Parts: sequence; structure tokens; C-alpha cells
Amino acid sequence: MRRALVFLCVVVAAATTGCADGADEPAQQDRRPRPRALTWQQELRVADAQQRLTRQCMNRQGFTYREDRGLTLRESRPVRYVQDDVAWARTYGYGGRIEAKSLRVRERNPNGTYRQGLSPSRRTAFDTALDGGDGARMLTASLPGGGETRKRVGGCTEEAERALYGDPAEWYRTGKIATGLNALYGEELMKDRRLTAAVGAWSRCMKRAGQPYENPQAAREAVRVNTGRLGAARADEAFAAERRTAVADAACARETSLRAVATARETYYLDRLRDRFGKDIDTYRNLGQRAYDRAVRIVPERG
Repeated sequence: MRRALVFLCVVVAAATTGCADGADEPAQQDRRPRPRALTWQQELRVADAQQRLTRQCMNRQGFTYREDRGLTLRESRPVRYVQDDVAWARTYGYGGRIEAKSLRVRERNPNGTYRQGLSPSRRTAFDTALDGGDGARMLTASLPGGGETRKRVGGCTEEAERALYGDPAEWYRTGKIATGLNALYGEELMKDRRLTAAVGAWSRCMKRAGQPYENPQAAREAVRVNTGRLGAARADEAFAAERRTAVADAACARETSLRAVATARETYYLDRLRDRFGKDIDTYRNLGQRAYDRAVRIVPERG
């Protein structure tokens, strides 16, 4: 399916506020307003702005660089654990054809083709201009679940990130923390009695719709297997089946309020980690909002 599905849903697009049930509420919860996470539309616009800045920088270095605008805004919508947009599902299913389209675009990456057409010396110069080449500095970030990850940064990539976020190293470090917290609560969340009850209600709704799946992930995996089994010769049949399952999934998610339950329960588990990671989460969100404020002056929203 399109993009890797997030471990649960990561549908929390606003500052976490905790749950209404006092029995589950973290003690001495901080009630101060918290910065909001970017929506996926805002994240996409920031990514587009980064591409625009990178292109402009590469052009100044004497190289051609193409921006990726292969998908429309609506096609770019991420498919998460809870997908309750019935109209989107009716048109795109789970995004299988969108993923195939994205793959074709990546395989015909014009920047890669352009780079391969350069002489060895110009290719090295291209790499250095783009990301600093072999001499680029290495950023390191610790992961909440243990271990660390690294990223090379330099050249026009670093220039674009600095123009948007201010400090690429701080953006990278806090981003790995904020987006990696589900490693600390994911297993417990999936066993949460309120979430499992909502998923059970979703499953019963799906069975009534002729789609006997225990959870959304199982439904999507069945679609993936069926699409592969039918192959290219029966692609239209496979896509029709994908859409039927996706529409039922979205309709049942709405009927059972699965999105609201999943959001509330994930918010609860995130709030329990704020004492340890709250400052990093807020820094990451503030840097993201700063980048978005700058991005709106650089590129329009996709059509």
C-alpha cells in the first residue's frame, strides 16, 4: 500500500491534551498551550519548498535539478491505520495505484538520469553541490527506543534545510525523537482495552459489510495479497476489490468512531512521555511551524 503504514495511526495533528477520564490522566499534567504538529498538507508544502530551494541552489552551482510534483495534493494524502475518508477511498482505494505511479516516477528520476549523464568529475561536483559529497558533516541523533541514527548533510540540501528550519542538526535530532516515540508505547497501545474495543466494533461492522477482517492492517494486507495474485492482467479487477474493501473500512471507521478513540488513546500514551521528551517534541513542532511559515512564501500549495 502507499507509503509504509505508521505503527498505529499517528493521527494526532494537534498538541496533545490528555484524556477526559481522570483515572487515566497523567499526574500533574502541564496544561500550558503546546505547539501544534503540522498537518500532512503542511508537511508536503514544506517538502516542496525544500525542493524549490534546493533547485535554486543547484542552478546557482551550474547544475540542472528537477522538483518532484508527480502527485496532486489529494493523491499525496497519507494512508494511516485509521482511514475514514469514504470519498477518498471510493476514488483511490488504499492508494495502490498512487503507489505504483510514485514508483514509476522514482524509477525515472530525472535527477538521477541527469547525474549519470555527467562526466566523472562533474558527477563528483554534482554530489558535492547537492549534499556536500564525501566531505559532508555527519549528524547523529539518539532514538527513544535505543540506538542512534545518522545523516550526512551539506551542500544545497543543508542550505535549504537551514533556510527553512534554522538549525538542521536540531531539526534532525528532535525529529528522530518526536517521530520515534511509538517505539516506547506502541505495544501497550495496541493492547489498550479502549482501542481494542473500538477495533472490535470496527471488525463487526466490516463483517456485516462482507469484509471479515480483525483490524485495518489485516484488511490492507489481504488487499495487497489479492492484488499480487491477480497480477497486471487483472489489474482493474484487483483495484475494484481494493476500493470495495477501502470504502467499507472507511465507513466502519466512521460508524465506530475509531479515529477519535485511536487519537485519544495515542494522546494519552504520548502525554505520559512528556516529562522525558516534552521539550524535544515542542522544539520539533516549533521548528516545523517556522519552516511552514517560510514555505508559504516560497511555493504554492499543490493543486
